[in-house]
Amino acid sequence: MNARRTAMLLVAPALLVVAITTVWPLLSSFWTSLHVLNLAKSVELGRFVGAGNYLEAFREDPDFWTVMRVTAIFVIFDVALTILAALGLALLLLRQGFGQSVLRTLIILPFAMSPALIGISWRFMFNPEYGAFARTIAAVFPFMRDVDYFASPTLAMAALISADLWHWAPYFAFMLMGGLASIPPETQEAARIDGASEWRVFFDVTLPQLASVLMIAVILKSVFALKVFDSIVTMTAGGPGRSTTTLAFFAYHLGFRDYDFGYAAAVAYVLTAVLFLISLSYMRFMFRKPA
Repeated sequence: MNARRTAMLLVAPALLVVAITTVWPLLSSFWTSLHVLNLAKSVELGRFVGAGNYLEAFREDPDFWTVMRVTAIFVIFDVALTILAALGLALLLLRQGFGQSVLRTLIILPFAMSPALIGISWRFMFNPEYGAFARTIAAVFPFMRDVDYFASPTLAMAALISADLWHWAPYFAFMLMGGLASIPPETQEAARIDGASEWRVFFDVTLPQLASVLMIAVILKSVFALKVFDSIVTMTAGGPGRSTTTLAFFAYHLGFRDYDFGYAAAVAYVLTAVLFLISLSYMRFMFRKPA
């Protein structure tokens, strides 16, 4: 038996698991998206409608475009604020000092927590009667006293973004710390000798050399933001109205609340297509040939 056949036999169990858990569900759900399937009416796969469910989403359903707008707002603000917070944390944690190792250990704890648990905790802490966050904000800004954060579309979105930022910022901070540590200190020292201020050193020397790591972080966080589900369920349930309903939660609501699995599968495949394009750009960036 040659080495090629041996390698195929060793990889075969893993390929079988991937086929059963990933490929088959993808193909099955795509086939469902081409049919009518409403479990409130029948458990049998309905008539073949082709792209009918997709056309309904893009042409006939106003909720779909509302959800697309909400998803875009959430992803843009969530990614931008998380990466900025992670970069600030990375710059602080990279400095040597007393207690830095303890601080680096403690700061990873939010990432170790379950998103569902974070969502439940955040909902309690934003409660206007006894929530720690709500009382602290009210003490600083008295006009925010007795504000119901989850009754306001803007405040509910802000609370949702803050929970996701708290969860993911430590992970990306450690990623950016690795990027900062790989920058040759000679380039920064040379800029300082030439009279550049610390701000000029950061923007003209450090940031350009960190650009590739930042790009990877932005792409990865975009994928994670598009898939946010647990915290939406436990914090806002997509409300008020559709103000915090993203594509992932919308597909879940259509399938498991309205039982319209044909349309839900089509919406889920729209999300899958977006994730695929972002993942493809990540793969092309990661495996690009050096100039």
